[in-house]
Amino acid sequence: MDFKQIEAFVNVVKYHNFSKAADASFLTQPTISAHISSLEKELGMQLIERGGKEAVPTRQGQLFFKYAVAMIGTREKAVYSLKNYNESIEGVIEIFASNVPYQYILPNLMVSFKKKYHNVKFYVEQEDSGQVNDSIREQKAEIGFTGSRTENDLVYVKLEEDNAVLITPKNEKYSKLHGRPIKMADFMEEEFVWRELGSGSRKAFERAMTDMGISMKKMNVIARMSNLTGVKKTVSAGLGISVISGLSAERDTEKADYLVFDIEDFKFERNFYMTYHKQTTLSPTAEMFKKHVMEEYNIK
Repeated sequence: MDFKQIEAFVNVVKYHNFSKAADASFLTQPTISAHISSLEKELGMQLIERGGKEAVPTRQGQLFFKYAVAMIGTREKAVYSLKNYNESIEGVIEIFASNVPYQYILPNLMVSFKKKYHNVKFYVEQEDSGQVNDSIREQKAEIGFTGSRTENDLVYVKLEEDNAVLITPKNEKYSKLHGRPIKMADFMEEEFVWRELGSGSRKAFERAMTDMGISMKKMNVIARMSNLTGVKKTVSAGLGISVISGLSAERDTEKADYLVFDIEDFKFERNFYMTYHKQTTLSPTAEMFKKHVMEEYNIK
């Protein structure tokens, strides 16, 4: 039994998929399959069910998984303690991030960290905020970036405060209003493009609407999109208007193909967090990335 086999098994369990496990390991799918097969042969038992749409662990595989994760963590800490400090910061950091952090927070953090530690690689998955929280809880990744928090066994480090803005097509109707704050109540008869059910942005927007006494049932939602970029492009094309994260809005009218309005009567409270599991010891590389993020945001 070697660590390449164990890492392959852990990633297949995490992602329920041999192809994704290969991507996360920076290996080929046949290599991952070979590692799993040789591990099963050595242990004398089947660890992964391969018959369905997803690769899922057998009962023996579920039992072995927690020990496999612990073994990898112990190895990384041992290597870290024996090597020179800078040289030991290497390997793959697995990160799950919701839409806004994925596009507007994480990239710069990855670049600045990579400048310090050249041997680091990143495997990043985009999910909605609720899924990110679940994935970190299930130890599918070590670090998460999310726009919502729950009372559970995760640690949340606040990074950014967000505001909400209204975006509209760049046409004559809305151009006449551009340049001054507007009231949300004045736009309630318009057709809206909205985010998907699990979106942290959507939850925060709807909470703010409720606080204003506005029923979501009265909103004329004509499209629901699972991607923030899709929302922007749909609004730009003229299908409707939307409320989006201020962090994600392009305010330069020369660059953007939509118009951005500050909302005067909209009390929107939302933060973005870095999250990790309370009871899981981060690998040295992930721990250093966590510290790097906190330094970048002047968090002690």
